[in-house]
Amino acid sequence: MTTPMSLLLWSVLLGLVQCLATGFAVSAARGLDFSASPRDDQQPITGLGGRVIRAFANFRESYPFFVALVLAGEVLHRHSGLITTGAELYFWGRLIYWPLYVGGVPWIRSIIWLLASFGLVLMLIGLA
Repeated sequence: MTTPMSLLLWSVLLGLVQCLATGFAVSAARGLDFSASPRDDQQPITGLGGRVIRAFANFRESYPFFVALVLAGEVLHRHSGLITTGAELYFWGRLIYWPLYVGGVPWIRSIIWLLASFGLVLMLIGLA
């Protein structure tokens, strides 16, 4: 298994952890009755719970690009150093980004986001 494919599989775990954390954040803020309801009342959740929810939303915005780039590399049998380095930057950047976002750490969080995004660019260049 290539490194990008391995990181893709690990990123599924990363996404599941964030998804579960989001569910717990909603339940903690609104209660189990709200979690079991159709959630028609969608008032924003603030504080730590809100950051957990927004961090997961941020992950979901870039994740489809990562999946597409890894799968394209596999289908096209492109296994360059650019693709591998890009996949590593993306995965490790997203792993580090989540606790920084949830913890409310400014600037460093943004730099880590840029590094993860740069990883996607490297992968795209590696496929060209």
